[in-house]
Order: sequence, then structure tokens, then C-alpha cells
Amino acid sequence: MHTDIIAFNKSQAEGDQEICEVLSSIIDESLSEADSKIWHRHPVWFLDGNPTVGYSRLKAGIRLMFWSGADFDEEGLKPGTGKFKDASIIYTSASQIMENDLKRWLKKSEAIQWDYKNIYKTKGKLNRLK
Repeated sequence: MHTDIIAFNKSQAEGDQEICEVLSSIIDESLSEADSKIWHRHPVWFLDGNPTVGYSRLKAGIRLMFWSGADFDEEGLKPGTGKFKDASIIYTSASQIMENDLKRWLKKSEAIQWDYKNIYKTKGKLNRLK
């Protein structure tokens, strides 16, 4: 795991820190080929340069977001409200993280991808990669 992500996790309040540590551990284990870094001030994992999954701190809790998650057809993930294909879930406690669900979503994040890496080149139009 990238040292900046470890630092991000440690900088969170105690309950949020636990959520972040559980998420990052499972994501790192499940997406072992992914590159991870702090991107726009939040931990993000990339597959072939394409942002795939990440999390951030919101007032409501820790938001886990999948860039292509709207196409996962998963009840636990709430699609975004914009023109993109993101979906997310908010955690307020580490005990809410269902590891089997998260691992299933991570497998889907490898199989279902929209091209966010080149969104500027395509002038905001998303193209399906997988």
C-alpha cells in the first residue's frame, strides 16, 4: 500500500481510521495489480491508469466509491446523481463493512470499467473499456 494512503488513514478520527484501514486492506489484497495513491486528496486505486475505487471523508461518514459501480447491479451501492457511472456506499462504522460484498464489488470493478482516464480527450464522453 502506498505510504501516503497509510498516512491518510492515520490522519482520520479514531472510528474513521478503522474504517479506512479495513477498506484499504481489503482493496489492496483484492486488487493486487492496481496502483494506489492519493488523488484529489483521497486514496484511489487505478487499473491500467483508470481510477477504479477509492474512499473519502464526508460529513455523513467514509464514502467508498466505485467509478463504474452504477453498472454493477448491486443493491448496496447507490448510483451517483450525475452523468457518470459511479456508485458508492457510506460507512459510519467498520462493523458495517461486509467483506464478502466488498470483495464481490472489487471483482466487478475489474470486469466492468468505463474509461475515466481519457475523459478529457473525449470531452466528457465515457466509453466502455470492459
